[in-house]
Amino acid sequence: MNKKKIFNDPVYGFVTVPTELLFDLIEHPYFQRLRRIQQLGLTNFVYPGALHTRFHHALGAMHLMQLALRTLKDKGVKISAAEGEAAQIAILLHDIGHGPLSHALETSIFQDVPHEQLSLFLMERLNEQFPGKLTLAIEMFKGSYGREFFHQLVSSQLDMDRLDYLNRDSFYTGVQEGRPGADRLIKMLQVVDERLVLEEKAVYSVENFLVSRRLMYWQVYLHKTVTSAEQMVIRTMQRARDLARSGVHVPGSSCLTYFLGRAVTLAEFEQDAHILNHFTQLDDIDIWAAIKQWTSHEDKVLSFLAKSLLNRQLFKIVISPEPYDEEFQLGIVELIAEQFGLPADDARQLMITGRLSNTAYDPASNETINILTKLGKVVNVVEASDLPNIRALSQRVQKYYICYPKEIL
Repeated sequence: MNKKKIFNDPVYGFVTVPTELLFDLIEHPYFQRLRRIQQLGLTNFVYPGALHTRFHHALGAMHLMQLALRTLKDKGVKISAAEGEAAQIAILLHDIGHGPLSHALETSIFQDVPHEQLSLFLMERLNEQFPGKLTLAIEMFKGSYGREFFHQLVSSQLDMDRLDYLNRDSFYTGVQEGRPGADRLIKMLQVVDERLVLEEKAVYSVENFLVSRRLMYWQVYLHKTVTSAEQMVIRTMQRARDLARSGVHVPGSSCLTYFLGRAVTLAEFEQDAHILNHFTQLDDIDIWAAIKQWTSHEDKVLSFLAKSLLNRQLFKIVISPEPYDEEFQLGIVELIAEQFGLPADDARQLMITGRLSNTAYDPASNETINILTKLGKVVNVVEASDLPNIRALSQRVQKYYICYPKEIL
């Protein structure tokens, strides 16, 4: 059977699956599950075209990894066939542990269980099913392989993951300002002392990449309406979780009710294979099917949240440079209680506060973007640039928000 397939991708054109192992991993149920998880969660509430999936993104990141490896080989970097395949496996599977609706549920039904760790658990399980064939890829993913640049290509401040999601999310949302110039950045890659660097002439391309990232966060990922929708989903799941754990019947699929009914920690994921089995059955379909059922739930808060989400009647969201004081929040809660005839504790569930944070580049990180100067010196891109923009983009920008039902206005 010919397993060296070609996909037609709307962003890059033809994407090749170069080895049988990569094809078999794509065919595996763990990876096919990513077809049922949207890349941008509820962003389609604002940008209707943002309906692409984690499956699309993973294939795109694998394609960019192929381009990066080819560039480095052309510049004399020794990369074996085994290393090349392992790097592609690592980036292909980097999001395999993502839960439903993007990042919205990582803290609402799990207890501090980051998707990166779940990706590692699933890669280790796949390594058992494909006897030892993913060992090198797992080392690259964890950063324990001796040649550090492979891990940087998978996970850093300028990796194939970021280049693809900015490219892809820009394409599907129509926000053209978010295009990061991935082709040129990849062509400028080089390796010095087994660490990834960029040639000096790439400085302005890096600036464009960071500006694109900053814009995509404010215009797409942290868009205030998207924030309202995502926070409503989180609050809906938290309410369902709290009800289920207090003994109230909350309907849903078996894999969803399993997690609603118990607080599963990272250590339990690692120790109990059954928990990971339940997780691999969980996707966006479970969440939306449950939300539809919950519209008629006897709990007023849960049914109101579910109806509001299903009909896109989103909470009003107000952004402020300063946190909202307790007295203002109390006033909102009182208005909600009066409007909906709820006790204060339940009314508080329909008010959401939080913080938005946007940092395009962290120069103090262990994974800095480094530039190889014409004199052969490796320096942080902040030092290499003569423009003030990169320094400005390194500053953290924070905003505060409060969300509440529009009915109280």
